[in-house]
Amino acid sequence: MTDRIPQERLRNFSIIAHIDHGKTTLSDRLLEMTHTIDSRQMTAQVLDSMDLEREHGITIKARAVRLEYLAADGLLYGLNLIDTPGHVDFSYEVSRSLQACEGAILVIDATQGIEAQTLANVHLAMRQNLAIIPVLNKIDLPSAQVDVVIEELENVLAIPREEVLLASAKDGTGVAEILEAIVSRVPPPAGNPDAPLQALIFDSHYDSYKGVVIYVRLEEGTLRSHDVIKLIGSGVQTELVELGFFRPQLVAVPELNAGEVGYVATGLKSVREAQVGDTVTLAATPAPEPLPGYQPAKSLVFAGIYPIIGSEYPALRDALEKLHLNDASFSFEPESSAALGFGFRCGFLGLLHMEIVEERLEREFAQEIIASAPSVQYRVVLINDQGTVEVDNPSKMPNAGEIEEIQEPWVKLGIVTPSTHIGVLMELAKNRRGTFLDMEYLDPQRVLLNFELPLAEVIVDFYDQLKTRTQGYASMDYEEIGYRAANLVKVDVLVAGDAVDALSVIVHRDRAQAIGRELVHRLRGLIPRQMFDVAVQAAIGSNVIARETVVAMRKNVLAKCYGGDITRKRKLLEKQKEGKQRMKRVGSVEIPQEAFLAVLRMDEV
Repeated sequence: MTDRIPQERLRNFSIIAHIDHGKTTLSDRLLEMTHTIDSRQMTAQVLDSMDLEREHGITIKARAVRLEYLAADGLLYGLNLIDTPGHVDFSYEVSRSLQACEGAILVIDATQGIEAQTLANVHLAMRQNLAIIPVLNKIDLPSAQVDVVIEELENVLAIPREEVLLASAKDGTGVAEILEAIVSRVPPPAGNPDAPLQALIFDSHYDSYKGVVIYVRLEEGTLRSHDVIKLIGSGVQTELVELGFFRPQLVAVPELNAGEVGYVATGLKSVREAQVGDTVTLAATPAPEPLPGYQPAKSLVFAGIYPIIGSEYPALRDALEKLHLNDASFSFEPESSAALGFGFRCGFLGLLHMEIVEERLEREFAQEIIASAPSVQYRVVLINDQGTVEVDNPSKMPNAGEIEEIQEPWVKLGIVTPSTHIGVLMELAKNRRGTFLDMEYLDPQRVLLNFELPLAEVIVDFYDQLKTRTQGYASMDYEEIGYRAANLVKVDVLVAGDAVDALSVIVHRDRAQAIGRELVHRLRGLIPRQMFDVAVQAAIGSNVIARETVVAMRKNVLAKCYGGDITRKRKLLEKQKEGKQRMKRVGSVEIPQEAFLAVLRMDEV
């Protein structure tokens, strides 16, 4: 470890980009050129430590690393790189990471140009007043359109042509110029080392020996080993176990000063006590106020997760608790369903986040699970000023007679698409109850469309439909804009007169009948035939809107009659009819697991 680098030679920067624009590859080249990692240890996607990240080619967790760079002026600089996720689901992590920086490298794919998430991340960076270094990546590809994309940057983001750096992270072209640009364009951090300690938590992970390890950026003050710290948001106090830098493995140091980025091993046993965005201060001399911008990560998508075998419930609970230790943005609480047994209601940042958690449960913890259909959190205003109830599970919806209005979350959706697909996307948004806001041409071939839509319409399969209808060329980004009242109803599914709670859905009244018909039609083919007719119904309250019948199996009771008096045959048929009616009164219908799986994975109606 070299001597401490003075504050004026520190640079804190982030790399932001749309998903798959080469952000992680560029991080690899920066680590290589600054000799942070020995060439023997170098692998592709160094900062993507999870197998899932490598397989999907995406960054899921923000990562930090300290680079030491000998610049052209002969001085040694400390560069703190914070690698951020590129997917819309993780935009909260991106915003917190940007708050810990003074500059951002904006990576744009020279073959694809500006995408939806590029725009969203640039606006986040501009709101934080960061110095932006635009980098045009993948210029070595034959399909690169360098001049077209530079013109887009000038027109759309008002970035001057001469500021744009050309690079190929894959073969290392232009990486030296990027390092010099970080030194010259990104300002050094401000902050007084003698002021009361204020440090922003921008990420965390759980270590079984050191407890919760928080990633911090010191705004003010100095932090020394064995200090007793206090987290202003949660009010928790603890003595430090260790502090240091990331290179990218943990390297302990005796102290961190204002402007530096590092880690603090707290010894805490729960990530909930050290939330992203909270402020760390000293227990003895606390800061008068926390740093601005702290808000807990909010779950937008909810789903029930149940073990396929009921006896595996404790193992699933342990797996979720371990997963939560390294991912505080994911929440869960126990729930039970008459149909699926005991399970958990889980909250996720978005649909990709939900898929990642499900995949990790199956692969890392060998859990066999069923996930219910994703839903959003509704606000139900009760009559006679009885207050508001938040409902994230259709089975918890109050009775229709108690409801004054139901409100649902809406999002502002930005779609970047080739101009040839404007019509089909307008139609898609209209079918999903969306309203068109405005349209902006990025260049003659590509356009930015802005819509407002209910979040419930976006999370199901909107992204798949978007990619299908545009041959994969469109990209999207969304942000929450609050709750609005809507004409929503709860559709219950009744099998043999009994409501099946796990199959209830909350939908717009205009689509309720179509969805009800589709539900009962699918169930009719999946519920095994009984010795009596089974009615499968979809109902809104007490009003049945669709019905199918699972026809009874019949035994031929007349097979033994070889002619003779008709009254004997009639007597046998009457006896059979009575038996079937009695069976219908006392018989119960077992709904097989495949029925739930098929209905929960129901495509767009």
